[in-house]
Amino acid sequence: MQQKSCDYKLDPSIDMQNVSVSRKDRMILNSIDLRIHPGENVAIIGPNGSGKSSIIKLITGEYRPLQKEDTSIRMFDQDKWDLLSLRSCLGIVSGGLQEEYTREIYGFDVVLSGFFSSIGIYPNHKVKPEMLETVFEVMQFLELTQLRNKLISEMSTGEARRLLIARALVHDPDILVLDEPANSLDLKSHHQFKEITRKIAASGKSIILVTHDLEDVIPEIGRVILINDGKIFADGKKEDILNDKNLSDLFGISIKVSESGGYYHAWCK
Repeated sequence: MQQKSCDYKLDPSIDMQNVSVSRKDRMILNSIDLRIHPGENVAIIGPNGSGKSSIIKLITGEYRPLQKEDTSIRMFDQDKWDLLSLRSCLGIVSGGLQEEYTREIYGFDVVLSGFFSSIGIYPNHKVKPEMLETVFEVMQFLELTQLRNKLISEMSTGEARRLLIARALVHDPDILVLDEPANSLDLKSHHQFKEITRKIAASGKSIILVTHDLEDVIPEIGRVILINDGKIFADGKKEDILNDKNLSDLFGISIKVSESGGYYHAWCK
C-alpha cells in the first residue's frame, strides 16, 4: 500500500493559533486558538452564524486568516496545503456539496467521484480497478450497495447524505469532517446518519462534527467546543461542557440539558 501523506503525522493534527478571519469588513473569527489531536472525536457547536463553518473553511483553505503577530495554521505538520494534498488525511462532507449534484449521476459514480474531487465521472478520468474495488468496499461497509444504480436526483436527502459520506471515505482519511450533516433529515434518516457515524468512529477514524443540534452528537464524541460570535466560548470534555448554564449562555435563552444512553438532549425551559 502506498504510504499516506499523513502517516507521519505529528501532534496536533490541526493547530490554529491566534487566527482571525474577516469577510466583507466583518470579523467572523476572532483570535481563535484550536488544537485537535490524532484520535480525538470533537463536536463544534454554536448558533447559526457563530463561525462554526468558517473554521471548516479555514481547514480547507477556502478562507485565509488575517496576518497578525503569532498567527499560524498547521495541518498535519504542514504550513501550506490545499485540500487535494490532504485527501488521504481529511474527508469533508457538507450540505453545500450535496447541492452541487444537480446532474443525473448514479450512486456508484457519486462515490467514485471522490477520487477525482469532481461532481460525477468524466471521460478524462482514469478509473483504475482498485478504485472500483474501494468503492464497492466502502458502500458495503456503510450498507449503501442498494444505491449504486439509483440516480442521486431520485434519492431521499438522507440517502444522498450517506452517499456523500461514502464519497469522503474512499481515500481512507484519518479524520472525517461533517459540517451540519443532519440538516433537513427526517427522524428515520437522522437515526441512520447517527448509526453510520458511530460505525465510522468505531472503525478508528476521528470525527469532527459541526452542528447546532445536540442530537447530532454521538456517544463516541468526547470533546465539545462551543463557539459564538466568532470566538471559542468553551472547550473541554463533553460531560463538563454540555450543561444548562453553558447552553443557555451560548444560545441566549433558558435551556435545559439532559443525557440518556450517551446522547444529550436540550429543550427550552
